[in-house]
Amino acid sequence: MNHFKGKQFKKDVIIVAVGYYLRYNLSGSVAKF
Repeated sequence: MNHFKGKQFKKDVIIVAVGYYLRYNLSGSVAKF
């Protein structure tokens, strides 16, 4: 049960990280053009 909880937490962190990464790239692209 604890192992599953850790996996779920890691999954959420990855999703949030990807969201910030995409947002940073999009804002960076807009700034370049």
